[in-house]
Amino acid sequence: MVVNFDSRRVQLVLALRKAGITDSKVMAVMESIPRNIFLAPILVKHAYEDVALPIGFEQTLSQPGVVGIMTQALDVTDRMKVLEVGTGSGYQTVVLSRLVRRVYTIERHRELLEKAEKRFKELKISNITAKYGDGTFGWKAQEPFDRIMVTAASLDIPPILADQLSIGGIMVVPIGQTSDLQSILKVKRTEDGFETEEIREVSFVPLIPAEV
Repeated sequence: MVVNFDSRRVQLVLALRKAGITDSKVMAVMESIPRNIFLAPILVKHAYEDVALPIGFEQTLSQPGVVGIMTQALDVTDRMKVLEVGTGSGYQTVVLSRLVRRVYTIERHRELLEKAEKRFKELKISNITAKYGDGTFGWKAQEPFDRIMVTAASLDIPPILADQLSIGGIMVVPIGQTSDLQSILKVKRTEDGFETEEIREVSFVPLIPAEV
């Protein structure tokens, strides 16, 4: 059976609107990206459904609605340098790469990272720098970052990552002790400390150190 991915991308955009995504640039970017290439062949038929899908190593490709909400909350421009903690399949990385100047991304599973980098090459993306390692330490050599995206749930605001934000910078991170008690938190660094805003409830895999 031939799958019409173009029509399904249009359906996805309608679902994103229902999820509360209003940023036209985020919508356009997500519509343009072939989400099917980030999945195993057996799951491709579900590529444009608003659901999370497994990618191996007990990790998931987040549902498009959540990707859109987190990207919108990050409030990026095309001049920004962004750190992503948790490359995963590379889908969120690619979304960010189409909206910012450069993305630095860290993944603790080497096989996932290698597959993601192949996808970046296939899509001819040149503004992503990726590395294998422990994302909980951030990327000291490249700080400060205008924005930080964390794609796994932390028990609290990760202090090392927060310290790598520039003044005025924003971090978007899921916070919660269990998969049933998590919220996306928008953290803004100010001259005096940090301001936080709760965006919505979510369910993410936990943020844990790399096995390196």
